[in-house]
Amino acid sequence: MEEITQTDALRKQVLAWRKAGLRVGFVPTMGNLHGGHLTLVDEARRQADRIVVSIFVNPTQFSVGEDFVDYPRTYEADCALLESKSVDVVFAPSVETLYPSGPSLQTRVDVPRLNNILCGVSRPGHFTGVATVVAKLFNVVQPDLAVFGLKDYQQLMVIRQMVTDLAWPIEIVGAPVAREPSGLAMSSRNAYLSAEQTEQAAVIYQTLTMLADRMTQGEANLNALVQAGLSQLIAGGLKPDYLEIRRAADLEKAQPGDQSLVILVAAHLGRARLIDNLPVMLPAPGVVEA
Repeated sequence: MEEITQTDALRKQVLAWRKAGLRVGFVPTMGNLHGGHLTLVDEARRQADRIVVSIFVNPTQFSVGEDFVDYPRTYEADCALLESKSVDVVFAPSVETLYPSGPSLQTRVDVPRLNNILCGVSRPGHFTGVATVVAKLFNVVQPDLAVFGLKDYQQLMVIRQMVTDLAWPIEIVGAPVAREPSGLAMSSRNAYLSAEQTEQAAVIYQTLTMLADRMTQGEANLNALVQAGLSQLIAGGLKPDYLEIRRAADLEKAQPGDQSLVILVAAHLGRARLIDNLPVMLPAPGVVEA
C-alpha cells in the first residue's frame, strides 16, 4: 500500500492505472476508521481494480463550536486497517495541500435544496463544505466510482446531485449501513459515548424499526408517527435534533400515496450527535400484502 500526500503524485499514479485499462474506485473518509468504513472499501473492491482511500479531516464542513479540533485522528491505526484490506493508495493531504489559499475559499459548491434541510438546518454550511471538498477530491482522484455510506443519507443525495448537475462521469455507490449488534449505526463519533450511553443509543434504531413496522402495517398518519418516534427517543434519554419521514428519491416531504420513503433522525447524546435512517417501501395503494 502506498501513502501519498501530494496531488501531483496521486494523479500520476491514477494516470498509470488508467493507461493499463484499470477501473479506479475511491472511498473518501475523515479517518478514525471503523468497521463501517471497511464495508465501503469492500464494496469498492467488488467493483474496481484499484482502490484509493482518502483520509482528510475537512475544516470547511465544521461549523463554529463543532469538534474539528477534537475530531479523533488515528492515522497509523487507519493505515493498518486499510493495508489489511489491500487498499492500493492512501491519500492523506494536509489542509495546505487541498486548500493552498486557506479554507476561506472564493469558490464553493452549493446544492441549495438539499443543503438547507434536515442536518443542514442545524449545521448551516456543512453540506457546502462537504460538496466542495468532495469536488476537489474528485478532481484529484478522477475515479470511475466512489463509495459512500447510506448512514449519511443526506450527504449521499447531495453528492449524487452534484455529480449529476456537473456531468462528472463518476458512478456514486451507496453502501448499506453497518451496525453494531444492538442496531446502533457505526460512526466515528460513537467514540464519544460512554459504555452506558452506547447502550442508550440503541433506542435510535429501535425507534426507526418501530416506525417502519407501523408504516408497513398501514398506519398513514405521518405526523402522529413522528411524534411517537420523538417521544420514544426522549424517553430513552436522547435529545432529538429532528425526526422526519421523507421521500427516498429526493428527500422532499412525504405525500399521501408515496411508496418509497426514508425515516431520518439526528439526536444528541452527551458529546455525540448521532444520525441514522431507515428506508421503508410501502405497498402500492390497493395492494394487499399476503
